[in-house]
Amino acid sequence: MSDTRIPVWLDCDPGHDDTFAILLAAYHPAIRILGVSTVFGNASLEKTTHNATSILTAISQSASIPVYIGASKALFRPPMHPPTDIHGETGLDGTKLLPPPAVPPVATIPAIDAAYEALKSTPRGTAWVVATGSFTNAAALFMKYPELIQHVAGLSLMGGAIGNGFTAAVLGTVDGVPRVGNWTQFAEFNILADPEAAAFLLTHGELSKKTTLIPLDVTHLCLTTAQVQELILYGPEGRKEGMVPGRGKTELRQMLVELLLFFAKTYADVFGITEGPPLHDPLAVAAVLSGLDEKGGHKIPFYEHDPSVGVGMEGKGERYEVSVATEGSYEDAKAGARTGQVTARLLPQGEEGVRIPRGLDLGVFWRVLEECISRADEANERARAVKQEAGVPTA
Repeated sequence: MSDTRIPVWLDCDPGHDDTFAILLAAYHPAIRILGVSTVFGNASLEKTTHNATSILTAISQSASIPVYIGASKALFRPPMHPPTDIHGETGLDGTKLLPPPAVPPVATIPAIDAAYEALKSTPRGTAWVVATGSFTNAAALFMKYPELIQHVAGLSLMGGAIGNGFTAAVLGTVDGVPRVGNWTQFAEFNILADPEAAAFLLTHGELSKKTTLIPLDVTHLCLTTAQVQELILYGPEGRKEGMVPGRGKTELRQMLVELLLFFAKTYADVFGITEGPPLHDPLAVAAVLSGLDEKGGHKIPFYEHDPSVGVGMEGKGERYEVSVATEGSYEDAKAGARTGQVTARLLPQGEEGVRIPRGLDLGVFWRVLEECISRADEANERARAVKQEAGVPTA
């Protein structure tokens, strides 16, 4: 029987929200992860690579999903200081429950070469590349192997911010000034980290037609509120009698909520968003599921039209011509330059361009994510039983 799951190469920079992207991709029944590559961003490359291998260990996938080491800096720019005020010094501050990596990263082949080999092994038009950190690896991959542009089904990117009421999301305020970006007033971090890479991907004549961009305008609709944290902590059945308040029903769930609580504090302190931190990166994974049949219960619907135009537009997805401001240094951007700013122009109906959703079914998203956590819990329990049977000490 043929494998009908969607092949996905996940490029990431863990990162609190990357943790959930890895978990969703690893345990969604319609996705098959080909591999994970790491990139600089939320922390240094060394730390994001360690974090990726640690997360996979925490969800009993370290032996099944290989991790490859990617770029430590942008294509044409000097190294960038990571956002320690958001993700902490390690990139995953906030918990002591992350295990040491059980399997080291693969160091015998560069990440983009490993991605090429894995993607080329899939049937044409089936595989997706998902990038949730800076876009350096993704751009380098398609620059070195342009034949992949015709081969892959799509590219899903978490990054950028549109503003101007693109959605009803609150994007935050810093020092009393409302902003569109989350790193500068105008720029989202992943785009600013390597604007030349972003510009290559989003303006490429052929690749842009296969590209989905998930901006802050959408991810800030997906807030991990207290209710969502309870769902993650206890599952859909809620806290049962005898369970300690605030203590997850499994160690994995406790770890995930501890990460969210750290993320929540930094978002409240820095951006004034107090309802809960946005869960950016898993939405880029969820976006690859748009072609699934609704009957399976695994699809996470995204909305690709302006809700203000009224009913009847649900099947008419909007597409955009996107540009990225590349002028200026990191320092210029911090001083007020528009470096890394994304501009999107709505194309006439029927023209091909970048897909930028305006929203998603959040109820379905949280249900599907919780189901993936439950599957990870079950995998962890099986792994624990195997160790106990073999006489291997467990924590």
